[in-house]
Amino acid sequence: MKIALIRRHFSPTGGAELYLQRLIEALAEARHELHLFAETWAQTPAGVSFHPVDVHGSRAERPLRFAEAVETELAQCRLDCVFSLERTLRQDVYRAGDGVHRVWLLRRRQFAPWWRKPLIGWGAFHKNMLWLEAQTFDPRNTRFIIANSEMVRREILEHFRFPADRILLVRNGVEVARLQKGDRVATRTRFGVKENEFLLLFAGSGWERKGLAYVLQALRAWPSGTVKLLVAGKGNQPRGAPPNAIFAGALTEMHHAYAAADLLAFVPIYEPSANVCYEALAAGLPVVTSAYNGAGEIIQEKVNGSVISNPADIVALVEAIEYWKERRPRPPVPTAVDLSLSRNVQQTVAVLEIAARQ
Repeated sequence: MKIALIRRHFSPTGGAELYLQRLIEALAEARHELHLFAETWAQTPAGVSFHPVDVHGSRAERPLRFAEAVETELAQCRLDCVFSLERTLRQDVYRAGDGVHRVWLLRRRQFAPWWRKPLIGWGAFHKNMLWLEAQTFDPRNTRFIIANSEMVRREILEHFRFPADRILLVRNGVEVARLQKGDRVATRTRFGVKENEFLLLFAGSGWERKGLAYVLQALRAWPSGTVKLLVAGKGNQPRGAPPNAIFAGALTEMHHAYAAADLLAFVPIYEPSANVCYEALAAGLPVVTSAYNGAGEIIQEKVNGSVISNPADIVALVEAIEYWKERRPRPPVPTAVDLSLSRNVQQTVAVLEIAARQ
């Protein structure tokens, strides 16, 4: 097949980019002809023709300009399948890895202070994103959608008139073997965590959406000598953060952080299907998350984690953390689903092949 792959930017720590890189490797190995359309990409993978998409404009304009420019570029190519990881104007397969922007705005309003609620969603950026989303979820413009959780699938069906049988579930996948090779002792030593201290891990950037504020509030329930929190991700340290919170910045070798931790505490107000939860489970680490995270669907309650219904319910969050704290030390937790990246890639390739044949 002659396949177009669309993603605006490369980020060395981005889950979508890692997913796309592994997919490219699998498609290249199967001898498909690959064309990557992006604004920037740090290093073009072997066996791929890179098509730089030159886009100018403000933050509000750039997503729309990118979609328009990609459509112009694609019109000049003869392709069997167009696979987009961005909201664009026309594609055979769209992976809804970013979820539904309309729902994200609803969640922001739900959890924002009263004075901010009327302001959320205003402005040209959100207007353009909502328009692009409507184009992407129009069945005349997209033949198949890949959803990485049942939550996202339900949201698409609730807000858009897209045929249910054309939305296919392909859950995330991670490099299981690598994630099981972390160094617990060296990493805890690096961050000054004693072996008798219970270490929570929060991973990710975009802290408002991912619920760091709630984890920091819950952390105050324990003295600093008993529980600590390691925050791995980009962001400015919040004022008044508890002294037992360690802000490590972005970590490129997250498998060591998973090995060092005793529990992943990640309670987003909206997350389509958090890759960090898959990574933690692959490393054998239990996960406490919220019902607004599609990855909660693979959590077996009190077997490999806990799901709280409301991320802002600090009492419920503290209780869930305490449940796992009382069970330390523990063996690696089991997970019933296949977490492997190879499974994810195989299922994605199967969808692309279906789209190319129709």
